[in-house]
Amino acid sequence: MCRMICPKCHYEATEHDADRMPGVCPSCGIAYAKWQVKGSAQEKLATDKLAPKETFAKRLYYYQLFMPSDRHESAFWGHLLIYVWFFIWGWYFISGGIDWIRLGDSFLHYVNLPFHEYGHIFFRPFGEIWTLMGGSIFQILVPLAPLLYFLVWQRDNFAASLMLWWSGQNCLDVSPYVADAPTRLIPLIAGIDEAHDWWNVLTLSDRMSYANLYASLFFGLGVVLIIVSQLWGATLLTIEMRGQIKSPGI
Repeated sequence: MCRMICPKCHYEATEHDADRMPGVCPSCGIAYAKWQVKGSAQEKLATDKLAPKETFAKRLYYYQLFMPSDRHESAFWGHLLIYVWFFIWGWYFISGGIDWIRLGDSFLHYVNLPFHEYGHIFFRPFGEIWTLMGGSIFQILVPLAPLLYFLVWQRDNFAASLMLWWSGQNCLDVSPYVADAPTRLIPLIAGIDEAHDWWNVLTLSDRMSYANLYASLFFGLGVVLIIVSQLWGATLLTIEMRGQIKSPGI
């Protein structure tokens, strides 16, 4: 006959314990079945504590640096060519400083312009000041929508890094417009000096003397975003070339 050994006190039931309640230890009184279930749960909890945790920071790291490993080699060279083009283009804008001719005559300025104009409509419910600033703010924020789309839904981090570059370029694009507020020399679509967004903003807020400072802040933010995007893209290219980081199943 198989004798039960208590999992808690290790008492081994004998023939004299046959009249005791089945499934219960004659010595300490615990129920064998319940104790085994409890023990299994405790063992699992202990194992979970020892196992490395998938922290939010680690998941974010993989989200930002994940590159598919099943792409053809030509994808890497295509990404590299695009990266070099945007790298040179970014430093072309940065090296010119707050220069309306270099930024305003760029092809990208005319791409950004419709978003700028729509921004005035988008921010109109928030009052006059926000309506005036809304054009500049909206053109900076617009690239962040496709950035999130590529980052979260498409899992195309390289494309997301280019959207961050575009947002930075928009910051550079805004800076000469802000610096122009005291003189209003930049030609406007409306053709009316009084329609100058930042002249109105700084006049209403009595901060015209801060025009150059605000322009420098926009320019500085643009430089930071472009450099971050370039570092991000370079890291992704390195990973794509080496194939070292695979999907962690997220």
